[in-house]
Amino acid sequence: MATVVSRPAKRRIVGTPSSWLVWGVVAFFLVNLAGVVGSVLVSSFGTRWFGTWLPEGFTGSWYASAWQEFGLFDVVWVTLQVSLLVVLISVLIGVPASYVLARRDFPGKKIVYFAFLLPILMPPITYGIPLATVLYKYGFAGNASGVVLANLVPSVPFVILTMTPFIEQINPSIESAARMCGAGVRAMFLRVLGPLLVPGILAAAILVLVRTVGMFELTFLTAGPDSQTLVVSLYYAMSAAGIRAQQSVDAMAVIYTSTMLVLLVVALRYVNPTQLVARVKETPAP
Repeated sequence: MATVVSRPAKRRIVGTPSSWLVWGVVAFFLVNLAGVVGSVLVSSFGTRWFGTWLPEGFTGSWYASAWQEFGLFDVVWVTLQVSLLVVLISVLIGVPASYVLARRDFPGKKIVYFAFLLPILMPPITYGIPLATVLYKYGFAGNASGVVLANLVPSVPFVILTMTPFIEQINPSIESAARMCGAGVRAMFLRVLGPLLVPGILAAAILVLVRTVGMFELTFLTAGPDSQTLVVSLYYAMSAAGIRAQQSVDAMAVIYTSTMLVLLVVALRYVNPTQLVARVKETPAP
């Protein structure tokens, strides 16, 4: 008796006109984005490029030219110093604040939490100008200390937003058991809570590092000639007077974009963006 083998039905892609329109807009946006980024990347390696689809030739000398012309070694060193200082101070301030918000109930707690959210919800330029005015008045702006102080305003809330869920997930009975065994406050934080908080602290540090390297407004308003980070130096390279090779500026832009992409990939490895979005949505206004 012959066995009849049924063939699987072919799947047909069916969609409503509105869904096809949405996907078409998304595809159009991605194609244009790829075109803009690709043109800058190709230009950074091109020799001459006038009126043709591709440059006349390709070279990597523009990266060496940009490195020397714009003093990128000093710029990268300043960026690294500022970013690490902001990360360190933000973690030292944000972790204890996160513990208090996660473990303690006190009058005005929602107002305090909402105040920490304001620097994230508001555009940096709205509070950056008055903040820079105060820093210049007291002599902090125009150097690295002013850049660090300005970047702490949004960075500390980022640490709090990242660390508070981690602390809330730790069972408070662990701390009670440690106290019952004779552990003091210092021993409890260093030996009990510390190892449990390492993933959260690492996620918060990477998130702050990404934001500090990419922060333009606050750094631009408070930086001096010797305290410019990479993104501010890129802006000055594009807008300063004089004649500069476009390929050299494009090479600098590629260096900055590559740095940000690497930091974002590392950050997404440890930080779930939906966790932060959900945290903001769950926080009611006072």
